[in-house]
Amino acid sequence: MKDRGGLRNTIYRTTTRSGRRMTGGRRLLYRLAVPLGLSIIKVWWLTCRVVRVEGIEYLNEALAKAPSLVPCYWHQHQLLCGRFLLEQRSRGLTVGWLISPSVDGELGAMMVRRLGGAVIRGSSTHTGARALRDYYEALVKDNVSPVITPDGPRGPRFKFKLGAILLAQMSGRPMLPMAYAASRAWLVKWDKFVIPVPFSRVVVAIGPPRYVPRITDAAGMARLQGEMEGELKRLYGVARNGLGKP
Repeated sequence: MKDRGGLRNTIYRTTTRSGRRMTGGRRLLYRLAVPLGLSIIKVWWLTCRVVRVEGIEYLNEALAKAPSLVPCYWHQHQLLCGRFLLEQRSRGLTVGWLISPSVDGELGAMMVRRLGGAVIRGSSTHTGARALRDYYEALVKDNVSPVITPDGPRGPRFKFKLGAILLAQMSGRPMLPMAYAASRAWLVKWDKFVIPVPFSRVVVAIGPPRYVPRITDAAGMARLQGEMEGELKRLYGVARNGLGKP
């Protein structure tokens, strides 16, 4: 991106669908809250040991062909898969997230930027077409790898929606499926969001990059959805098995 700290769709920085605006007081509050929140997150991250990464060669393979890709994992696996991706800057990977077009979303955008990620402002629910366009521009023009959680943020759980497949088809860049497992974890929210318990062991699993042909009919798209659902389930099993390895 020309400005790593900037936002696409910058109208979202000042207004929301509800009409609330980003006031000076609210921005000051966010600037105070973000460092505190990040300190807590980083300390918690340090207590969770990633003891193994299965399939790292697939990430290297994808980046050898193009500078960006489409990471895909279930919404419940956001915390540690996201952390892993942020740590791959030395491999030339710049990872990005779609952040809600709201005043509250600005808090998340500030945190992502502080962590070294890129921000794409939009909503898969309310601005789907615009979000897909901005995903495409970030992926192809800015070489940002935009994360897609294909069942999130509202579900249905473990259903691979078409967004990632369409983006891979449009861009020619591959989907990179991922999952993780923790030795001990809390499960919360509708999707059993995984929060590893401090001092737990974590294994991350990465699958082969998946390219989507430019010409793919509806039946082919449906078949890909089923295959990607199966792949993410398989990778979770790989990660769980990895926890038992010495």
